[in-house]
Amino acid sequence: MKVGFVSLGCSKNLIDTEIAIGKFKNNNYEIVNNPENAEIIVINTCGFIESAKEEAINTILEMAEYKKKKCKYLIVMGCLVQRYYEQLVKSLPEVDLFIKLDEYNQMWQKIEKLIKEDKVEKSTTKTISKVSEIKQLPLPTYKEFSERVITTGTNYAYLKIGEGCSNMCTYCAIPYIRGKFVSRKIEDIIEEAKMLAQKGIKELIIIAQDTTKYGVDIYEKPKLAELLQKLSEIPEIKWIRFLYSYPEGITDELIQTVKNNHKICKYFDIPIQHISDKVLKRMNRKTNKKEIENLITKIRKEIPDVILRTSLIVGFPGETAEDFKELCEFVGFAKFDKLGTFMYSKEEGTPAAKLPEQIHGNTKKSRYNKIMALQQKISKENLQKNIGKELEALIEDISFDGKYLIGRTQNDVPEEDGIIYIKNSDMKRKLLNKFVPVKVIDVKDYDLIGELLERDVI
Repeated sequence: MKVGFVSLGCSKNLIDTEIAIGKFKNNNYEIVNNPENAEIIVINTCGFIESAKEEAINTILEMAEYKKKKCKYLIVMGCLVQRYYEQLVKSLPEVDLFIKLDEYNQMWQKIEKLIKEDKVEKSTTKTISKVSEIKQLPLPTYKEFSERVITTGTNYAYLKIGEGCSNMCTYCAIPYIRGKFVSRKIEDIIEEAKMLAQKGIKELIIIAQDTTKYGVDIYEKPKLAELLQKLSEIPEIKWIRFLYSYPEGITDELIQTVKNNHKICKYFDIPIQHISDKVLKRMNRKTNKKEIENLITKIRKEIPDVILRTSLIVGFPGETAEDFKELCEFVGFAKFDKLGTFMYSKEEGTPAAKLPEQIHGNTKKSRYNKIMALQQKISKENLQKNIGKELEALIEDISFDGKYLIGRTQNDVPEEDGIIYIKNSDMKRKLLNKFVPVKVIDVKDYDLIGELLERDVI
């Protein structure tokens, strides 16, 4: 039978999708890209915030239309299912099977029963709704990680080092959906990375809900720096980056590891969410303004060419005009190279949803627009500092008109950050998936423009 997949949400979700694809492929199912050709459609959903939930429901309804044609079975998995299983079963009869996160270790048995016996396997596990009920969800086995089908091409792959989150920020539903933080064994991660390298992957992107918590639960101390060092010893891997490192977990050891290891991208993704101490306390964040400012100063002192990325939330309950002004001033001071902003989403079941002084939607939108306009100027100013610099770029595409090679430097996360347009040469496709030396000659708001320094590829 032919199977089509739709993966929604974050890169952590994408890995779950890749594992599911691997299960089907290893059981001799044919994977297809066009849902019109699929006899089975699998949707991996996100249920993090309201917009993601709406996207997931709309996608399910859209894919359900294919059941009027060739599709025989519609399967839905992921965060939305974990969070709203009972409601979804009642309201979406078009779906043949829902698979919750805590049932992933039984995924294939459920799918086989549906297809072979045409029976729907109902979940018997209870949806988490209270802090006291939060548990660790089972991690996929090493075998499942090693058999996943990489969907991001041949240049980079995501490497998940942990599951869940134990930080309990008051606005976030992740602990209720994915459970407490649990780390993978270091030897399993290394073996998976070697397998990815053998497949031709050049860049590893290390992910977890909070990568700085890696190892604390099973080794009783942070192990991210040690893990990065061991990953860098794999000869075929050229770039390594890690995402979602909470400020309180960034140690001097981690900073020095990034500074001194040429394979580790000089890139810190630090989700601070706000800078007002009052707002941070209401968010149940584990840091404060002074500590954040000191951390940024320290990282930039140790690694002068470092790229700093952050994410912010505007419109959190109780955020006053003065709090927002303080945030704007901080953005102007910190001059982050990359910055993403979210308007606060009131998520049921989270402590913040019950807080007084909820902010009106128009105010959230206005504050969002102001932050992003401010960051656009900062981004261009920061990029202009690259003019005249020589950088290494990984060529990943060619522009439609053929005039430019399209690549990334160490400074950019794929699909998230900017790119570099490189004036094409007569080598054209010979440079695809190669590392080349380039000189930056101009910038756009978020992207660089460069030229090849030489014809010899690295």
